Amino acid sequence: MDKFKTVLGIASKQSNFGFGLIALFTAGGEQMFSSVVFRCPCNELNFLYGLVFLLVPALALLLLGYILSKRTWKLLTGLCQRRAKLCRWRRLAGCGVVLFHITTTAMVAPSSWIAVALLNGNFFECLMTGTNVSAYNKHLCGDLNSEVQCQRELHTFPCGRASSIPQAVREDVLFTLRAQSQILGWTLIALIMLSNLLLTCVARCTSPVSYKQLQFWRAYAEEESSSMDSYAAKHAKELAERNLKSFFKQTPPENIVTPSNRDWEKISSLYKFSTKDHYYSTLHRYVENCHDADADSTAMRMASVRSSDTADNNPAVLNFVDDGRMAL
Repeated sequence: MDKFKTVLGIASKQSNFGFGLIALFTAGGEQMFSSVVFRCPCNELNFLYGLVFLLVPALALLLLGYILSKRTWKLLTGLCQRRAKLCRWRRLAGCGVVLFHITTTAMVAPSSWIAVALLNGNFFECLMTGTNVSAYNKHLCGDLNSEVQCQRELHTFPCGRASSIPQAVREDVLFTLRAQSQILGWTLIALIMLSNLLLTCVARCTSPVSYKQLQFWRAYAEEESSSMDSYAAKHAKELAERNLKSFFKQTPPENIVTPSNRDWEKISSLYKFSTKDHYYSTLHRYVENCHDADADSTAMRMASVRSSDTADNNPAVLNFVDDGRMAL
């Protein structure tokens, strides 16, 4: 888990470089997995075995992407305590939009796994030689004189075992399967790149802020996130040392101000963009509102903070705000 966090920490610095690094890391893992762990059984389990190796690691990487996303836990933490609000259609739609944005980022690693696995072809060969679709098996065996025998022994082809089918025929079948697998792999890569380009273009086209302000906003979000982690750790250490000192020396504790539960809740909600203000994060909004000298203005703005539990109308280009990372 620490290695994954290290890679994702580097990847978060820049989206293009980061996603490329995740894809490269996933591709290396697939190559090692395929050469060291994968052994096609060459029996009736071929289809299930190949399918598991192709999809289950991708599912695990997808779940890991959800687990390591800050937005996932911002969305879920305390959600069961707000069930009455959640039942409103608008809030459900907002949660669905946020979940979609999280999924598009989390899909990088599993998509890379499947694409590289298809380009490699080992999983696909094992999977397709175990199919029970007679029409497909007949297509693989072609117009051979021993077509029936070929279909019957098709599951043994990946292992190269002794067979009544000539070796040249077995190799032709495996070459056909590998070609099909690589075609699917390159098609998947093209679809991923095209989808990423279209989503990025749409997000940029609908951006409510200029290019330079967006660059500043990203830099602020990244700096706030990293500073928040270090400052919170420092404050926690001071509070722990104060309590331990007071306990062991039996002296009254020093006064250390710590935010209340309500304060933590206000800065932990998902960011909600509004054209009526210029806040760059929920923390920025809280600080500006909390210390507003005008009581009426404070009451009005605090209502705005409470309404930001869901980010149903956020522009897609501002997804980096809750993650605290640079984006494309």
